[in-house]
Amino acid sequence: MSDHGHSHGAALADHRGKLAAVLGITLTVLVVEVVGAVLSGSLALLADAAHMLTDVAGLTLGLIAAVLARRPATPARTWGYHRAEVLGAAAQAALLLAVGAFVLIEGVKRLFEPPEVASGLMIVFGIVGLIGNLIGLLILASGRSANLNMRAAFLEVVNDALGSVAVLAAAAVITTTGWYRADAIASILIGVLIIPRTIRLLRETIDVLLESTP
Repeated sequence: MSDHGHSHGAALADHRGKLAAVLGITLTVLVVEVVGAVLSGSLALLADAAHMLTDVAGLTLGLIAAVLARRPATPARTWGYHRAEVLGAAAQAALLLAVGAFVLIEGVKRLFEPPEVASGLMIVFGIVGLIGNLIGLLILASGRSANLNMRAAFLEVVNDALGSVAVLAAAAVITTTGWYRADAIASILIGVLIIPRTIRLLRETIDVLLESTP
């Protein structure tokens, strides 16, 4: 039993390391994209940065949940703190849902009144964001099926990567055609990518929490 407990604890510790590494990368990309959004005037970059900000909060919750899950059971909590990981996943899903709605609303507003944006800067910062996301995906890939908490973290980074691709596509369209509404459309696309998967994940975590036993 002690060997099993030790190996289980080691697995959880490994997940903590992965979450911490991805959190650091996400924070870095967040700062870069905020700077890029300010300099270029791109809503798509700002939307992706807002998504990153939500992911920072979500990954922080996930890291805290992974730490709590390693605490032993007590007479008051006979199943220990393993449900904390499910709570972390539910919190991440709720935050993602909120940011998805925000992006959709702002994107529709920009669709009617598209401002000029610096597409060259969009490309530069979009590439930086995509590289950061790909590194995060590589870190989380091996543990994404370990539990709902890790799955939520992986889903967030996947959505971020898709958002970066949308930013780059919009920048390419603006550069070649001068059609500034592409920036707003990319923002709306980011919101559309976020919401359906987030609702599915939120439903799954709620189903787990409503059960009488883990």
